[in-house]
Amino acid sequence: MKLQKFVLASTATVLTIGAGLAFAQFQKPEDAIKYRQSVFTVMANSFGKIGAVVKGEAPYNKDEVAKNAAIVAMMSTLPWQAFGPGTEGGKAKPEVWSDNAKFKAAADKMQLAVADLNKAAQSGDQESIKKTFGAAGATCKGCHDDFKKK
Repeated sequence: MKLQKFVLASTATVLTIGAGLAFAQFQKPEDAIKYRQSVFTVMANSFGKIGAVVKGEAPYNKDEVAKNAAIVAMMSTLPWQAFGPGTEGGKAKPEVWSDNAKFKAAADKMQLAVADLNKAAQSGDQESIKKTFGAAGATCKGCHDDFKKK
């Protein structure tokens, strides 16, 4: 368990440093689009694994749920730098840039919700995990409805 936490912490550190470097390396809008889509893909994968447990489609494994929640929480801090001016495109609607305050508020709300999910997952309380998973999912859906092309 200590090794797993060390690996996760090390991964978080590398990704955080890499994220800072990535911001400086967006030479083209396509680079930013690929970056943010990659971050969201990783988040969706880990979130989906928790969802399978919450829905009863996969057995509950405290360590796996905790690991996936930690990944989602950490990754939730990364994509926003890739939505800067001049990075329009991809699956993002123009409203990301035209109503940036609303977009930022939605991003902040999602980050808080996944932090709550992570806290619940680390505790192992299955009822709390289900409740916070639903709240986190609602923030994801809200942002997708308002800011992601279908």
